[in-house]
Amino acid sequence: MGVSVGVTASAAHYLVGLEWRQALIIGAVVSSTDAAAVFSVLRKVPLPSRITGVLEAESGFNDAPVVILVVAFSAVGPVEHWYVLIGEIALELAIGAAIGLAVGWLGSFGLRHVALPASGLYPIAVMAIAVSAYAAGAMAHGSGFLAVYLAAMILGNSKLPHWPATRGFADGLGWLAQIGMFVLLGLLVTPHDLIDDFWPAVVVGLVLTAVARPLSVFISLAPFRLPRREKALMSWAGLRGAVPIILATIPMVSGIEGSTRVFNIVFVLVIVYTLIQGPTLPWLARALRIGDDPSEASDLGIESAPLERLRGHLLSVAIPGKSKMHGVEVGELRLPSGAAVTLVVRDGTSFVPAPSTVLRRGDELLVVATDPVRDAAEARLRAVAEGGKLAGWLGTGAQGGKDIAPLVDVPHVMKLAKKLGKGGEGRPGGTKAHH
Repeated sequence: MGVSVGVTASAAHYLVGLEWRQALIIGAVVSSTDAAAVFSVLRKVPLPSRITGVLEAESGFNDAPVVILVVAFSAVGPVEHWYVLIGEIALELAIGAAIGLAVGWLGSFGLRHVALPASGLYPIAVMAIAVSAYAAGAMAHGSGFLAVYLAAMILGNSKLPHWPATRGFADGLGWLAQIGMFVLLGLLVTPHDLIDDFWPAVVVGLVLTAVARPLSVFISLAPFRLPRREKALMSWAGLRGAVPIILATIPMVSGIEGSTRVFNIVFVLVIVYTLIQGPTLPWLARALRIGDDPSEASDLGIESAPLERLRGHLLSVAIPGKSKMHGVEVGELRLPSGAAVTLVVRDGTSFVPAPSTVLRRGDELLVVATDPVRDAAEARLRAVAEGGKLAGWLGTGAQGGKDIAPLVDVPHVMKLAKKLGKGGEGRPGGTKAHH
């Protein structure tokens, strides 16, 4: 990020003629990629999980240090020592990270072990925990942005009750916040003032996109053995969105000279290069032969919804393309007692399966499980998805290594084999093996 800030600020100073303070603010503001823009584009571009993970992590983690930089550059007094500024940034990030991890873990632990009186309270509780993480980080003079991001990551990866409803509530609240944010940003823009700053924004954006972003990507990923074409795609995937525009309002609030022009340049830069980079990203991925067929995914998608009055859980299971559950009969899943496949959705048609029904890639299953065997049922489903119908054979167990009984009684089979070899009780119709 430091490379991107320095190169972009130099271009704003020498090519556009801005003062160093204004140039540094622009460099810091536009160096941050927008998480919402990156996530929305990556959902439509089937990229390998390694590239997607790096881009999503970058867009989420770079907001916190950028906010600190913009606030520092927008401060009324000059910064006396640069190393003091770096130390303060590192301290704020460390405090925010510690608080975010602590609040996220405590919140997920509490929601899993405390029964709230109504299911509608769970989404509100999750949002309250996220707000608490930001408030605690800010009150401790740490990075509230990093605190709430890490807390939200922990909550999002925890098996919380009523998670589908919570996710839907968060999506709706996010859309509402974005609508309000863009309305407010629109009130700050004067269209005829943007014309004068159009070409300066294009020049700064060109340097950022063609020089600063690729240079920072190649330097930061130098220790990792990634192909050049993947680095090139990551260089082009540095999308900007509403976050840089919001950050550009900080110097306006601080009363920095020339802050209005800084805001106009950032606004035009974000609009122009988002319209260029977003639509061309899928084309570039195909040109570089980087892609991943979403139908060939191997991770078994399982969503769980508790059935409170029935004291059970409803598991929604999607079978991806590479799953070894393809070709397995329902009876061969060997779910623990208390769990059963109640419905199969295939090609838009739902039906109640028989034990001999063969599962296929693309199927969606509804599995009902009682509270005691809910985790065991999910572990068994994941084991079959990774190991096929023989998962757990000869006592190897399911994924997780517990709660699933072996599929074969090994000592009994060995005794039976000896009897068959001696011509004893192992004749057809004699001793039966437990299957």
